[in-house]
Amino acid sequence: MRYAVPQLVGAKMRFHRLKRRDFITLLGCAAAWPLAARAQQTERIRRIGALMGFGEDDAEGTLWLSSFKVALQELGWVDGRNVLMDVRWSASNTERERMFAKELVSLRPDVILAHGTPVTAALRRETQMIPIVFGAVADPVGEGFVESLSHPGGNITGFLFSEAGMGGKWLELLKEIAPNVKRAAMIFNPDTAPGRGSHYLPSFEAAARSLGVEPITEPVHNEAEIETVVTRLGHKPESGLVAIGDSFLVSHRKPIILAAAENKVPAVYFHAVFARDGGLLSYGPDNADIFRRAASYVDRILRGVSPSELPVQVPIKFETVINLKTAKALDLIVPLTLQVAAAEVIE
Repeated sequence: MRYAVPQLVGAKMRFHRLKRRDFITLLGCAAAWPLAARAQQTERIRRIGALMGFGEDDAEGTLWLSSFKVALQELGWVDGRNVLMDVRWSASNTERERMFAKELVSLRPDVILAHGTPVTAALRRETQMIPIVFGAVADPVGEGFVESLSHPGGNITGFLFSEAGMGGKWLELLKEIAPNVKRAAMIFNPDTAPGRGSHYLPSFEAAARSLGVEPITEPVHNEAEIETVVTRLGHKPESGLVAIGDSFLVSHRKPIILAAAENKVPAVYFHAVFARDGGLLSYGPDNADIFRRAASYVDRILRGVSPSELPVQVPIKFETVINLKTAKALDLIVPLTLQVAAAEVIE
Protein backbone atom coordinates (compact mmCIF):
# COMPACT_ATOMS: atom_id res chain seq x y z
CA MET A 1 0.00 0.00 0.00
CA ARG A 2 2.94 2.35 0.60
CA TYR A 3 3.82 2.13 -3.11
CA ALA A 4 0.26 3.05 -4.35
CA VAL A 5 0.45 6.69 -3.24
CA PRO A 6 2.93 7.94 -5.91
CA GLN A 7 0.86 6.21 -8.62
CA LEU A 8 -2.30 7.94 -7.42
CA VAL A 9 -0.58 11.33 -7.32
CA GLY A 10 0.76 10.82 -10.88
CA ALA A 11 -2.71 9.92 -12.10
CA LYS A 12 -4.15 13.09 -10.55
CA MET A 13 -1.45 15.23 -12.16
CA ARG A 14 -2.14 13.69 -15.58
CA PHE A 15 -5.87 14.28 -15.08
CA HIS A 16 -5.33 17.95 -14.22
CA ARG A 17 -3.04 18.45 -17.25
CA LEU A 18 -5.71 16.88 -19.48
CA LYS A 19 -8.39 19.14 -18.09
CA ARG A 20 -6.15 22.17 -18.62
CA ARG A 21 -5.57 21.28 -22.29
CA ASP A 22 -9.29 20.73 -22.81
CA PHE A 23 -10.03 24.05 -21.15
CA ILE A 24 -7.53 25.91 -23.37
CA THR A 25 -8.98 24.23 -26.48
CA LEU A 26 -12.50 25.11 -25.40
CA LEU A 27 -11.46 28.69 -24.68
CA GLY A 28 -9.89 28.97 -28.14
CA CYS A 29 -13.02 27.70 -29.82
CA ALA A 30 -15.15 30.12 -27.82
CA ALA A 31 -12.92 33.01 -28.94
CA ALA A 32 -13.02 31.91 -32.56
CA TRP A 33 -16.81 31.42 -32.70
CA PRO A 34 -17.79 35.11 -32.82
CA LEU A 35 -15.30 35.66 -35.69
CA ALA A 36 -16.75 32.74 -37.65
CA ALA A 37 -20.26 33.92 -36.92
CA ARG A 38 -19.44 37.43 -38.12
CA ALA A 39 -17.88 36.06 -41.31
CA GLN A 40 -20.93 33.92 -41.95
CA GLN A 41 -23.17 36.91 -41.34
CA THR A 42 -21.17 39.04 -43.78
CA GLU A 43 -21.50 36.39 -46.50
CA ARG A 44 -25.21 35.80 -45.98
CA ILE A 45 -27.20 35.45 -49.17
CA ARG A 46 -29.19 38.54 -50.11
CA ARG A 47 -32.38 38.31 -52.17
CA ILE A 48 -33.15 40.34 -55.31
CA GLY A 49 -36.51 40.28 -57.06
CA ALA A 50 -36.87 41.21 -60.73
CA LEU A 51 -40.09 41.78 -62.65
CA MET A 52 -39.67 42.24 -66.40
CA GLY A 53 -42.38 43.44 -68.77
CA PHE A 54 -41.20 41.12 -71.54
CA GLY A 55 -42.10 37.52 -72.22
CA GLU A 56 -39.53 35.04 -70.95
CA ASP A 57 -38.54 34.06 -74.51
CA ASP A 58 -38.01 37.64 -75.72
CA ALA A 59 -34.34 38.04 -76.68
CA GLU A 60 -34.38 41.79 -76.00
CA GLY A 61 -35.66 41.40 -72.45
CA THR A 62 -33.15 38.63 -71.83
CA LEU A 63 -30.37 40.95 -73.05
CA TRP A 64 -31.43 43.75 -70.69
CA LEU A 65 -31.57 41.43 -67.67
CA SER A 66 -28.25 39.86 -68.63
CA SER A 67 -26.65 43.33 -68.78
CA PHE A 68 -27.92 43.94 -65.25
CA LYS A 69 -26.59 40.60 -63.97
CA VAL A 70 -23.14 41.07 -65.52
CA ALA A 71 -22.81 44.56 -64.01
CA LEU A 72 -24.01 43.25 -60.64
CA GLN A 73 -21.41 40.50 -60.71
CA GLU A 74 -18.68 43.06 -61.47
CA LEU A 75 -19.75 44.78 -58.26
CA GLY A 76 -19.25 41.57 -56.27
CA TRP A 77 -22.78 40.11 -56.26
CA VAL A 78 -22.91 36.64 -57.80
CA ASP A 79 -26.25 34.91 -58.30
CA GLY A 80 -26.27 31.68 -56.31
CA ARG A 81 -23.29 32.63 -54.15
CA ASN A 82 -24.08 35.78 -52.16
CA VAL A 83 -27.33 36.78 -53.88
CA LEU A 84 -30.38 34.87 -55.01
CA MET A 85 -32.42 36.32 -57.89
CA ASP A 86 -36.13 35.65 -58.27
CA VAL A 87 -37.13 36.67 -61.83
CA ARG A 88 -40.66 36.94 -63.22
CA TRP A 89 -41.78 37.80 -66.78
CA SER A 90 -45.16 39.45 -67.33
CA ALA A 91 -45.23 39.75 -71.17
CA SER A 92 -46.98 43.13 -70.76
CA ASN A 93 -50.03 41.44 -69.29
CA THR A 94 -51.50 43.60 -66.52
CA GLU A 95 -53.00 40.63 -64.66
CA ARG A 96 -49.66 38.80 -64.67
CA GLU A 97 -47.91 41.99 -63.51
CA ARG A 98 -50.21 42.26 -60.50
CA MET A 99 -49.91 38.54 -59.71
CA PHE A 100 -46.11 38.50 -59.97
CA ALA A 101 -45.76 41.77 -58.05
CA LYS A 102 -47.70 40.25 -55.16
CA GLU A 103 -45.66 37.05 -55.40
CA LEU A 104 -42.28 38.80 -55.39
CA VAL A 105 -43.19 41.05 -52.46
CA SER A 106 -44.30 37.99 -50.46
CA LEU A 107 -40.74 36.64 -50.80
CA ARG A 108 -39.49 39.68 -48.83
CA PRO A 109 -36.47 40.45 -51.05
CA ASP A 110 -33.89 43.06 -50.06
CA VAL A 111 -34.55 45.00 -53.28
CA ILE A 112 -36.63 44.62 -56.46
CA LEU A 113 -35.65 45.52 -60.04
CA ALA A 114 -38.65 46.77 -62.05
CA HIS A 115 -38.88 47.11 -65.83
CA GLY A 116 -41.13 49.85 -67.11
CA THR A 117 -44.05 51.92 -65.85
CA PRO A 118 -46.80 49.26 -65.48
CA VAL A 119 -44.49 46.89 -63.59
CA THR A 120 -43.31 49.64 -61.23
CA ALA A 121 -46.92 50.66 -60.60
CA ALA A 122 -47.90 47.07 -59.80
CA LEU A 123 -45.03 46.72 -57.32
CA ARG A 124 -45.78 50.08 -55.72
CA ARG A 125 -49.33 48.91 -54.99
CA GLU A 126 -47.89 45.95 -53.07
CA THR A 127 -45.18 47.63 -50.97
CA GLN A 128 -44.03 51.01 -49.72
CA MET A 129 -41.22 49.42 -47.70
CA ILE A 130 -39.12 47.16 -49.94
CA PRO A 131 -36.68 49.21 -52.07
CA ILE A 132 -37.53 49.26 -55.80
CA VAL A 133 -35.12 50.25 -58.58
CA PHE A 134 -36.86 50.85 -61.89
CA GLY A 135 -35.39 50.83 -65.38
CA ALA A 136 -36.94 52.47 -68.46
CA VAL A 137 -39.71 54.51 -66.79
CA ALA A 138 -40.61 57.69 -68.68
CA ASP A 139 -42.45 59.82 -66.11
CA PRO A 140 -41.78 58.68 -62.52
CA VAL A 141 -42.92 62.01 -61.04
CA GLY A 142 -46.18 62.09 -63.00
CA GLU A 143 -46.86 58.47 -62.12
CA GLY A 144 -46.34 59.24 -58.41
CA PHE A 145 -43.38 56.89 -58.01
CA VAL A 146 -41.06 59.65 -56.74
CA GLU A 147 -41.49 63.13 -55.28
CA SER A 148 -38.88 64.58 -57.66
CA LEU A 149 -36.02 63.33 -59.79
CA SER A 150 -33.41 64.76 -57.44
CA HIS A 151 -35.15 63.68 -54.22
CA PRO A 152 -37.22 60.50 -54.73
CA GLY A 153 -38.35 60.59 -51.10
CA GLY A 154 -39.65 57.04 -50.71
CA ASN A 155 -38.78 53.42 -51.42
CA ILE A 156 -38.51 53.88 -55.22
CA THR A 157 -35.80 55.28 -57.47
CA GLY A 158 -34.21 54.32 -60.77
CA PHE A 159 -33.33 55.18 -64.32
CA LEU A 160 -35.39 57.31 -66.69
CA PHE A 161 -36.25 56.11 -70.19
CA SER A 162 -36.82 59.43 -71.95
CA GLU A 163 -38.21 62.91 -71.48
CA ALA A 164 -41.60 64.12 -72.73
CA GLY A 165 -40.02 66.04 -75.61
CA MET A 166 -39.16 62.80 -77.38
CA GLY A 167 -42.64 62.74 -78.95
CA GLY A 168 -41.65 65.69 -81.11
CA LYS A 169 -38.23 64.22 -81.91
CA TRP A 170 -39.74 60.99 -83.25
CA LEU A 171 -42.11 62.94 -85.51
CA GLU A 172 -39.26 65.13 -86.80
CA LEU A 173 -37.31 62.00 -87.74
CA LEU A 174 -40.36 60.55 -89.49
CA LYS A 175 -40.72 63.73 -91.56
CA GLU A 176 -36.99 63.68 -92.35
CA ILE A 177 -36.94 60.14 -93.66
CA ALA A 178 -40.41 60.33 -95.27
CA PRO A 179 -40.87 64.01 -96.28
CA ASN A 180 -44.18 63.36 -98.07
CA VAL A 181 -45.96 62.44 -94.83
CA LYS A 182 -48.94 64.74 -94.26
CA ARG A 183 -50.58 62.92 -91.34
CA ALA A 184 -49.00 60.91 -88.54
CA ALA A 185 -50.56 58.60 -85.98
CA MET A 186 -49.12 58.20 -82.50
CA ILE A 187 -49.82 54.61 -81.46
CA PHE A 188 -49.89 53.47 -77.82
CA ASN A 189 -51.67 51.28 -75.30
CA PRO A 190 -53.42 53.51 -72.72
CA ASP A 191 -53.11 50.74 -70.12
CA THR A 192 -49.32 50.70 -70.29
CA ALA A 193 -48.09 53.93 -71.92
CA PRO A 194 -46.72 56.76 -69.72
CA GLY A 195 -49.56 59.01 -68.62
CA ARG A 196 -51.97 56.67 -70.46
CA GLY A 197 -50.56 58.13 -73.68
CA SER A 198 -50.51 61.79 -72.65
CA HIS A 199 -46.84 62.02 -71.65
CA TYR A 200 -45.45 62.45 -75.17
CA LEU A 201 -48.59 64.01 -76.71
CA PRO A 202 -47.87 67.77 -76.19
CA SER A 203 -44.45 67.61 -77.90
CA PHE A 204 -45.87 65.38 -80.64
CA GLU A 205 -48.66 67.86 -81.38
CA ALA A 206 -46.30 70.87 -81.20
CA ALA A 207 -43.94 69.25 -83.71
CA ALA A 208 -46.90 68.39 -85.95
CA ARG A 209 -47.98 72.04 -86.07
CA SER A 210 -44.49 73.25 -86.95
CA LEU A 211 -44.04 70.57 -89.63
CA GLY A 212 -47.50 70.97 -91.17
CA VAL A 213 -48.52 67.42 -90.26
CA GLU A 214 -51.95 66.33 -89.04
CA PRO A 215 -51.51 64.62 -85.65
CA ILE A 216 -53.62 61.54 -84.88
CA THR A 217 -53.76 59.52 -81.66
CA GLU A 218 -54.45 55.80 -81.96
CA PRO A 219 -54.87 53.83 -78.72
CA VAL A 220 -54.59 50.04 -79.11
CA HIS A 221 -55.05 47.18 -76.67
CA ASN A 222 -54.24 44.06 -78.69
CA GLU A 223 -52.77 42.84 -81.95
CA ALA A 224 -56.10 42.98 -83.79
CA GLU A 225 -56.41 46.70 -83.02
CA ILE A 226 -52.80 47.25 -84.10
CA GLU A 227 -53.54 45.69 -87.49
CA THR A 228 -56.74 47.74 -87.88
CA VAL A 229 -54.98 51.05 -87.14
CA VAL A 230 -52.01 50.45 -89.47
CA THR A 231 -54.24 49.11 -92.26
CA ARG A 232 -56.40 52.25 -92.01
CA LEU A 233 -53.27 54.42 -92.31
CA GLY A 234 -52.21 52.44 -95.37
CA HIS A 235 -55.49 53.28 -97.07
CA LYS A 236 -54.78 57.00 -96.70
CA PRO A 237 -51.85 58.21 -98.84
CA GLU A 238 -49.04 60.17 -97.19
CA SER A 239 -49.68 58.70 -93.72
CA GLY A 240 -47.00 57.76 -91.22
CA LEU A 241 -46.72 56.12 -87.82
CA VAL A 242 -44.93 56.99 -84.58
CA ALA A 243 -44.65 54.24 -81.96
CA ILE A 244 -43.97 55.96 -78.62
CA GLY A 245 -42.14 54.55 -75.61
CA ASP A 246 -44.49 51.84 -74.32
CA SER A 247 -43.61 48.40 -72.95
CA PHE A 248 -46.69 46.92 -74.64
CA LEU A 249 -45.42 48.00 -78.07
CA VAL A 250 -42.01 46.41 -77.43
CA SER A 251 -43.65 43.10 -76.58
CA HIS A 252 -45.90 43.35 -79.66
CA ARG A 253 -43.34 44.81 -82.05
CA LYS A 254 -43.55 42.02 -84.64
CA PRO A 255 -47.21 42.61 -85.66
CA ILE A 256 -46.59 46.37 -85.77
CA ILE A 257 -43.55 45.99 -88.04
CA LEU A 258 -45.35 43.44 -90.24
CA ALA A 259 -48.49 45.59 -90.62
CA ALA A 260 -46.40 48.67 -91.48
CA ALA A 261 -44.52 46.71 -94.16
CA GLU A 262 -47.66 45.16 -95.68
CA ASN A 263 -49.47 48.50 -95.82
CA LYS A 264 -46.37 50.51 -96.86
CA VAL A 265 -46.62 52.86 -93.89
CA PRO A 266 -43.33 54.59 -92.91
CA ALA A 267 -42.85 54.32 -89.15
CA VAL A 268 -40.44 55.59 -86.52
CA TYR A 269 -39.94 53.66 -83.31
CA PHE A 270 -38.53 54.35 -79.86
CA HIS A 271 -36.05 51.50 -79.57
CA ALA A 272 -33.33 49.95 -81.75
CA VAL A 273 -34.83 46.47 -81.59
CA PHE A 274 -37.67 47.65 -83.89
CA ALA A 275 -35.28 48.64 -86.69
CA ARG A 276 -33.19 45.50 -86.18
CA ASP A 277 -36.36 43.41 -86.48
CA GLY A 278 -37.36 45.10 -89.75
CA GLY A 279 -38.76 48.51 -88.81
CA LEU A 280 -37.77 51.60 -90.80
CA LEU A 281 -36.04 53.78 -88.20
CA SER A 282 -35.61 53.93 -84.45
CA TYR A 283 -34.30 56.51 -82.04
CA GLY A 284 -34.02 56.14 -78.29
CA PRO A 285 -31.85 55.31 -75.31
CA ASP A 286 -29.74 52.18 -75.03
CA ASN A 287 -31.85 50.17 -72.60
CA ALA A 288 -29.18 47.54 -72.07
CA ASP A 289 -27.03 50.39 -70.75
CA ILE A 290 -29.88 51.60 -68.53
CA PHE A 291 -30.17 48.17 -66.89
CA ARG A 292 -26.40 47.91 -66.63
CA ARG A 293 -26.39 51.18 -64.68
CA ALA A 294 -29.34 50.03 -62.53
CA ALA A 295 -27.02 47.43 -61.00
CA SER A 296 -25.06 50.23 -59.32
CA TYR A 297 -28.17 51.36 -57.42
CA VAL A 298 -29.06 47.81 -56.39
CA ASP A 299 -25.48 47.43 -55.13
CA ARG A 300 -25.69 50.60 -53.06
CA ILE A 301 -29.04 49.62 -51.57
CA LEU A 302 -27.70 46.18 -50.62
CA ARG A 303 -24.85 47.97 -48.85
CA GLY A 304 -27.26 50.08 -46.79
CA VAL A 305 -28.09 53.20 -48.82
CA SER A 306 -31.76 54.25 -48.83
CA PRO A 307 -33.44 54.60 -52.26
CA SER A 308 -34.75 57.99 -51.10
CA GLU A 309 -31.13 59.23 -51.18
CA LEU A 310 -30.48 58.08 -54.76
CA PRO A 311 -31.62 60.60 -57.42
CA VAL A 312 -33.36 59.34 -60.55
CA GLN A 313 -30.82 59.15 -63.38
CA VAL A 314 -31.36 60.17 -67.03
CA PRO A 315 -30.18 58.15 -70.06
CA ILE A 316 -26.66 58.90 -71.27
CA LYS A 317 -26.52 56.76 -74.41
CA PHE A 318 -28.91 57.28 -77.35
CA GLU A 319 -28.82 55.53 -80.70
CA THR A 320 -30.37 55.92 -84.14
CA VAL A 321 -30.77 52.76 -86.20
CA ILE A 322 -31.88 52.80 -89.85
CA ASN A 323 -33.01 49.82 -91.89
CA LEU A 324 -32.09 50.59 -95.52
CA LYS A 325 -33.76 47.41 -96.77
CA THR A 326 -37.08 48.57 -95.34
CA ALA A 327 -36.54 52.09 -96.71
CA LYS A 328 -36.02 50.64 -100.18
CA ALA A 329 -39.21 48.59 -99.93
CA LEU A 330 -41.06 51.84 -99.09
CA ASP A 331 -39.40 53.68 -102.01
CA LEU A 332 -37.69 56.06 -99.61
CA ILE A 333 -34.27 57.61 -100.11
CA VAL A 334 -32.60 58.02 -96.72
CA PRO A 335 -30.73 61.34 -96.47
CA LEU A 336 -26.98 60.88 -96.23
CA THR A 337 -26.86 63.18 -93.19
CA LEU A 338 -29.24 60.82 -91.37
CA GLN A 339 -27.17 57.79 -92.29
CA VAL A 340 -23.94 59.42 -91.12
CA ALA A 341 -25.52 60.33 -87.76
CA ALA A 342 -26.88 56.82 -87.21
CA ALA A 343 -25.22 54.44 -84.78
CA GLU A 344 -26.21 51.54 -87.02
CA VAL A 345 -27.31 51.24 -90.65
CA ILE A 346 -28.80 47.89 -91.60
CA GLU A 347 -28.41 46.91 -95.24
